[in-house]
Amino acid sequence: MYDFAVVGVGPAGARFARRAAEAGYDVLALEKGEVGTPLACSGHVSTDIWDYVPDEARDHLFQNRIYGADFHVGGPNSKAYPFYKQTEVSNVIDRVELDRTLADCAREAGADVREGYTVTAIDELDDRVRLTVSVAGEAGTVAFDAKMVAGCDGPASRVRRSLDLPEPGETLHGVLAFDPDPDDGDFVDVHLTVPRFFAWRIPRGDAGVEYGLAAPPGAEVNEMFDVLTDTYDVETEHFCSGAIPIGPLDRTTTDRAFLIGDAAAQTKPFTGGGILYGMTAADHAAETIDPDDPATLADYEAAWRDELSREIRLGHLVRKCYSFPEWLQRVGLRSLSGEIGVHMDRPSSFFSREHLKKLF
Repeated sequence: MYDFAVVGVGPAGARFARRAAEAGYDVLALEKGEVGTPLACSGHVSTDIWDYVPDEARDHLFQNRIYGADFHVGGPNSKAYPFYKQTEVSNVIDRVELDRTLADCAREAGADVREGYTVTAIDELDDRVRLTVSVAGEAGTVAFDAKMVAGCDGPASRVRRSLDLPEPGETLHGVLAFDPDPDDGDFVDVHLTVPRFFAWRIPRGDAGVEYGLAAPPGAEVNEMFDVLTDTYDVETEHFCSGAIPIGPLDRTTTDRAFLIGDAAAQTKPFTGGGILYGMTAADHAAETIDPDDPATLADYEAAWRDELSREIRLGHLVRKCYSFPEWLQRVGLRSLSGEIGVHMDRPSSFFSREHLKKLF
């Protein structure tokens, strides 16, 4: 019997598997397909990402550095309101390779990472959790037992639904695609032209340009995406689509299970990104949870909320600005644009001494 079974080997699952294996636990990590595919997430991340991967991985992950963003209340020809730093704000990376790199880190730490293993049922017993799993290319199913299970299986988490944990308060529909023409620009473009969210254009250096948007259910995202690319006069390829959970959940643990990352809706409400939040929560899980002591699940619940709940709460407030009337958006952007001192993953940094000095 394993100490931990990890369902889903995205950034959150791979990070937890690595940290738990490094702590000496027997870890099984199952990915239903091939790690990193299908792509359903942007590769625009804060520079904190380099704290989570080996130094030698930077060369094959890095694509471009970003110094700021031009905000628009209209299309690409509308007035731009720049927000920027003198130093790089963020990086653009190869998102597929990030997942593979993190999974390799988990393997090197001793985790048993398996691809093509789809969890079909989860039974929480008194002293263990039993996973029923189908294996790609094989008939029938196999069973695995673990003292605890980590649900890191994304927005439509089977672990969450099987164990009757709460659903996210909202799920956005995100789409993105790529123009292969190189662009080494150092600003992203953000368009507040989508209901209750935004559209974006991200230069990726030699890898081309990423175009994308997200919107609430019911919005015609494909049509809005066509409008976005038409106004930029580009043809895109490798179209991707995915769900973005917005939370947080009221509860992320049961007697022998816990959720991390998108499965727990540990995402930024104002951008939809969840890589850093998910891996931060994974670290807290590895530091607090003892598979032989279910009571420690409460310590994980408290730890990740202490770290992230304020940022998520402030992120919801930032997102409300996307629905302001256009005239008010212009006033706000005009008054706040310029050099900034904020961290892209931490809305609380708006009140930091560095940013307030820039603002005033």
